[in-house]
Amino acid sequence: MNRRSFLSNFAALAALHKIPLLANTSSPDGSLKITGFKLHLTTWRWRSMLFLEIETDGGLVGLGEGTVWRRTEQVKDALEWLEPHFVGRDPAGIEDHWDRMYYQLTRWRSGAVLSTALSAVDMALWDLEGKRLGVPVWRLLGGPMHRELHAYYSHMERRAKSHEPAALADAVLAEKSRGWTAVKWATVGKGDTELERIHATCAKAKAVREATGPVFEFGIELFESFTPRSALRLARELAPYNPLFIEEPTWRENPDAMTDLALKSPVPVATGEGLVTPFEFKQLLDAKGAAIIQPDVMHCGGITMLRKIANLAELYGVEVAPHMAEGPIGHVASLMTMSVCRNFLIHEWEAEDDELFTELTDGTYPTQRNSKIPLPSGPGLGITVDFEEFKKRCPYKGTY
Repeated sequence: MNRRSFLSNFAALAALHKIPLLANTSSPDGSLKITGFKLHLTTWRWRSMLFLEIETDGGLVGLGEGTVWRRTEQVKDALEWLEPHFVGRDPAGIEDHWDRMYYQLTRWRSGAVLSTALSAVDMALWDLEGKRLGVPVWRLLGGPMHRELHAYYSHMERRAKSHEPAALADAVLAEKSRGWTAVKWATVGKGDTELERIHATCAKAKAVREATGPVFEFGIELFESFTPRSALRLARELAPYNPLFIEEPTWRENPDAMTDLALKSPVPVATGEGLVTPFEFKQLLDAKGAAIIQPDVMHCGGITMLRKIANLAELYGVEVAPHMAEGPIGHVASLMTMSVCRNFLIHEWEAEDDELFTELTDGTYPTQRNSKIPLPSGPGLGITVDFEEFKKRCPYKGTY
């Protein structure tokens, strides 16, 4: 049987058994060549976002996101530096591409900017591979274990009408009535005395717990605003209200301090959104510095490394609650990755953006029902984005 006959027979069998064929490409064997990167900058609410399209000669386009707060334009520069190292190459072989980007192109390979650019490319390569094969990324990863992922409504403090505990409790109750079973809010209180900040934080936790009842989950973002000593004092005061976690109570750069706090705190400690390599997460895990880690798919090396970090944490008995406060592509990429991880706990979700993201993705962006986010079922990341409309409705205002 010659090659043409084989391909013809395979197509007939695929149609009969509903096996997805390779997407249309420039070559009969399904190979592709990258022709270039296309970048899009937008600004929405409090953040500027950077989106990546990796274009190919077969017409397939891979979507990635490289949003990082107040570093958007530097990530754009990094992606423009990476682009010539990809043009003309087949996007397949994602592990090889990751190795080349991180280890081979430069010895100065770490840092949030370069890691975010690398992550955007990695996401887009996974999206391309799924589209080429006609399957969702979660299937390429061997899943799913979770077809719906538990999520919490993030940044609830923005929904409250005032800084008073009752106002926060009212905002939480409003979202509970819409199906949410978990939330997170931020508390900082810069300029106040230690006792005043602790009192204010506990007053809000008490108000929310009394309003929602004993089985509603909430986390509290502390923005690294406490010392190890004052964070422990706060954790002991918060314990009666049973938070799911306190997030980044003290500086992430000090694993030893995190260790001391995590071992003594009656409330689980979560951290990790600012760690950008698996090696940094290993240091944290070795130090027993957190019960919950919060890697961000957009900063920790993309889908490839987010999964490896989660798998590593599983060996330490540590759960994963990914950080996610950016755009629609990052949300979906993180969701796909977590769907195959046994130690997944809960996913951060910028629910305030759901309406906009749903409109700009032609309804392909998933939204919650009973605090669960369903996995997209389309090929690749399963999401389409109208970038021109995005830029029209959310024009870029510069890095801020």
